[in-house]
Amino acid sequence: MNRQTTPRALAAVDIGTNSVHLVVARPMPGGPPEILARERTPVRLGSGFRDMKALDPEAIDRAIGALQRFRRIAQAHDADIVAVATSAVREAEDRDVFLRRAREEAGIDVEVISGVEEARLIHLGALGAVPMADRRHLVIDIGGGSTELVIGEGTRPLLTRSLKLGHVRLTNRFFPDGVVTEGSVKACRRHVRAFLAPVAKEIASLGHSIAVGCSGTIENLARMAAVRSGTEVRSIDNLLLGTGDLNAVVADIVSRHTPESRRGLAGLDEHRADVIVAGAVLLQQLFESLEIDEMRVSSHALREGVVLDRLARRRDTHDALHHLGNIRRASVLTVASRYEEDIVHAEHATNLALQLFALTHDLHGLDDDDLDVLEAAGLLHNVGRFVAHSSHHKHSYYVIRNSEHLLGFTDHEIELIAQVARYHRKSHPKEKHPPFAALGPTDRQRVRVLAGMLRVAIGFDRTYRRVFSGLGVRFDDDVLTIELFTDPGADVELELFTARERRSLLMEALGRRVEFRAVDRPDAGERAEGTNR
Repeated sequence: MNRQTTPRALAAVDIGTNSVHLVVARPMPGGPPEILARERTPVRLGSGFRDMKALDPEAIDRAIGALQRFRRIAQAHDADIVAVATSAVREAEDRDVFLRRAREEAGIDVEVISGVEEARLIHLGALGAVPMADRRHLVIDIGGGSTELVIGEGTRPLLTRSLKLGHVRLTNRFFPDGVVTEGSVKACRRHVRAFLAPVAKEIASLGHSIAVGCSGTIENLARMAAVRSGTEVRSIDNLLLGTGDLNAVVADIVSRHTPESRRGLAGLDEHRADVIVAGAVLLQQLFESLEIDEMRVSSHALREGVVLDRLARRRDTHDALHHLGNIRRASVLTVASRYEEDIVHAEHATNLALQLFALTHDLHGLDDDDLDVLEAAGLLHNVGRFVAHSSHHKHSYYVIRNSEHLLGFTDHEIELIAQVARYHRKSHPKEKHPPFAALGPTDRQRVRVLAGMLRVAIGFDRTYRRVFSGLGVRFDDDVLTIELFTDPGADVELELFTARERRSLLMEALGRRVEFRAVDRPDAGERAEGTNR
């Protein structure tokens, strides 16, 4: 009897500058995920430091407590858990302290994502709550440390920007302790206007027919405006916020100079009494600079985007949004096309490496995410030649590590991609190399295995002639023999010699001797007889 297994739920945690959020969702075939639980805990990771270069110790304690509680909730739903951190953790020089405590005390590996990746995931989440895919749209998310802006058309982002403008960051700078002083509102407006000027021109050149706002600040201001107008607010989803209503709410907020005097404002979340001034001024300036007349509110944002993105990656479930399957590859090819001098060679070598990965799975035991790392590293391994041919493997590490265009990857995954590309030639990974030494034991082995495969695969195309069309493997005791398919009589000596010269890292990683043998491709006889299939 066939028994259909129910796909596991997924718990997504968004660790922001102001709050830590949790959403637990279960994939549903043919439709959007079913939301099982939502939680939010204010922690203020970015509070107390004007430049946000350090995390507040007490806020770290609060965040770890929230993560411990969220993990218990995820376990109650038998859900896999994914946690991402944004601006506050991304910018903090002491972020490793928080990441270590999250791993050791809460049992959660937190992934730090870039501003551009944050914007992409926010856009994805918002698409699930507001009907806007049929129109060119602008999505704005105001967070505690940054503001993300996306221009999208259909389900494709055309422009993604992350600005260091957030309600906690602006409060620290212009309204310490939430207090409005003479001239502070004007100074904040000037600062925000200057930040927005360049991106306002980009957005104006693309245009949009609908504006959508996400996250707590925008939700709260929209609710306040609705309450002020006498509207009963049952849900903030698709709630409209017009310029006139926003201006009236902002004027009321900034006229009250202390958090205590604001706590009685109708519709205001009391936890935002100290930061709402900065958030209100920021949103008002966004309306003005981007020429927004009306904004529609989405209750979905980053955490829902994480859910959809991760469900779409699963091989054993229906894709939540099947069109996202190639986001990673498309972004990698975009970067490769900017720097790579021979993308055909890179693709051919990468394909051979991917075949080797699949055929030796029983030896290395790595998973599909590792396969994505290998593919990205293979396509990007030579991008460092754009800087200089000498030591280009080291330059490739730098280019990959500092790219803002690798969408769909976490910061940690980008680090692994950069390291695999860095070790595609020359010295093996060593403890004396700081980036490699900073990895945990499991990740070090990942880099050794993947870089070892990439090295020999690049050797298989040493002359750029693509003489090998594919490969097979044979296992004999402690020997792995890689059979390389080629045309009968083809001259492949240089490729085989190069592969042998480069095999030592792969042998070390797999714990086996590795040999190579050229064999006639399986269809060689048919090709010679002119057989068509």
